[in-house]
Amino acid sequence: MNFVIGFLYGIVASVLTFIQLQGQFKWEWFRNNPMIVACMGIPISILYLASVKHLVEYFEGQLWPSRLMGFATGAIIFTIMSYTWFKEPLTLKTLICLGLALCIMMIQLFWK
Repeated sequence: MNFVIGFLYGIVASVLTFIQLQGQFKWEWFRNNPMIVACMGIPISILYLASVKHLVEYFEGQLWPSRLMGFATGAIIFTIMSYTWFKEPLTLKTLICLGLALCIMMIQLFWK
């Protein structure tokens, strides 16, 4: 259960981070109110803290698996959102990087 909770917190935090950082290119309000947008970092940080807590517990106290899972999750969320929001193309280079991110996740989950 720790894995599912930690993974879900990480997904939500990654989506909100994308909105916080890339929203300035989509909405004028975000561009004109950087201090208010920066305050979004507080609840996002709380989500990341909860995600890491649950993932470290799942991985029996090891820190690296949670970090690598977070990296891979963030890369996948960023790709999905940049494609859907900004129509950024999925180049061969991007697809290979996504494949590597998925490999990192699978190694962390299944290599014991």
